[in-house]
Amino acid sequence: MKDKTLLLEESIVKLADGKKYASLRDLLTTLNPADMAEAFSGLSDQTLPLVFRLLPKELAAETFVEMEPEQQATLIRGFSDSELKAVVEELYVDDAVDLVEEMPANVVYRILAQADPQTRSSINEILQYPEDSAGSVMTTELVELRGTMTAAQAIAHIRAVGLDKETINTCYITDEGHKLLGVVSIRTLILADEGALCRDLMNANVVSVTTQEDQEAVAQMFSKYNFYALPVVDGDGRLVGIVTVDDAMDILEAETTEDMEKMAAISPSDRPYLTTSALAIWRHRIPWLLLLMVSATFTGLVITKFEDALAMCTVLMAYIPMLMDTGGNAGSQSSVTVIRGLSLGEIRFRDLLRVMGKELTVSLLCGLTLAVCNFAKLMLFDRVSLAVALVVCVTLLLTVVASKLVGSALPMLAKRVGFDPAVMASPLITTVVDVLSLLIYFQAATMILGL
Repeated sequence: MKDKTLLLEESIVKLADGKKYASLRDLLTTLNPADMAEAFSGLSDQTLPLVFRLLPKELAAETFVEMEPEQQATLIRGFSDSELKAVVEELYVDDAVDLVEEMPANVVYRILAQADPQTRSSINEILQYPEDSAGSVMTTELVELRGTMTAAQAIAHIRAVGLDKETINTCYITDEGHKLLGVVSIRTLILADEGALCRDLMNANVVSVTTQEDQEAVAQMFSKYNFYALPVVDGDGRLVGIVTVDDAMDILEAETTEDMEKMAAISPSDRPYLTTSALAIWRHRIPWLLLLMVSATFTGLVITKFEDALAMCTVLMAYIPMLMDTGGNAGSQSSVTVIRGLSLGEIRFRDLLRVMGKELTVSLLCGLTLAVCNFAKLMLFDRVSLAVALVVCVTLLLTVVASKLVGSALPMLAKRVGFDPAVMASPLITTVVDVLSLLIYFQAATMILGL
């Protein structure tokens, strides 16, 4: 795909530089909007507006939606008011909301100024919902039907209004107060008798979400129910919008990226890496690095406390990195597994004892395996005394057990008190485990070696 995109980009630039605009337009009209947007990402600020203006209005809007915010801003700055109005009119409401959220204030003013009053009202309404809620990602462009409509009347209504709707595959039956009563598919309407009433054809067991529902939970429902669209209702059960499957995919991608960034001790960013300045990346990374640096001083305090013991048996120093690294790796394995389970809804806080019980069994098996292998290494290759080998191997076993229990429990406790479990991932757990492994190590050395 990358080679295809580069070839396409080169072809666009070559045709544009040669002023072969008719050939370029013919090429562009054969492309998928997503592929075209990807190819446009490599165009210069001078070439991009020229090429974009060759697109038919509808294709231009579809391509515009797929482009990165920086390119969108470049185009908007070069648009005349009439050109901007043409693009905005072709956007679905949810795409227009995404655009407004990404743009600087002066650009937002121009976008809203060119939007028609109804679109402007819908955009402002959606922007009022909490960030990352179902209301903030829904679109209001859907097909509503009345239960008293016949199948023939419903199809005629869909033909009349469907052109401007984001989807017509699923239609929603509501009463005069817009309260959601049921859903009916376009397939059902087409295959039904023309005189059949929508209320008799609809499925009254509607799965819906409220405007306040977390967007990640909404996106996961698409996988659970195999939906193409999910209705969104207010507190009184009135239909106010729908979330479509393409939005759900975008949400899952964004949420997964955010979790990965948090697990790597990076503040989440909405901007692509290559378009993010070094200063912005520094701002996202340095707070966590400072926090982890300070927290890591506890490790130094533990070593300082047992400085005399280390002086009496200096060979113990050689195995500190191995024990700390193994503990950190073991804790990270458990935390990542549990965080993923929490994210997918497979694990809940009520499963805490079951999870810890399973991790205890796993940690004992892993710890014993590592301890036996390490004992053989210590005796055959390092040729340390039996007492030192026992100290290291006992510590290794106990460290793996403690690390896996901590790694599985902390994310679940974080979720329980309202924190993002991803915050409790590798870096933070590794710091906690480092301190635990040293405490276990020196306690075992004190007991076995009599230090």
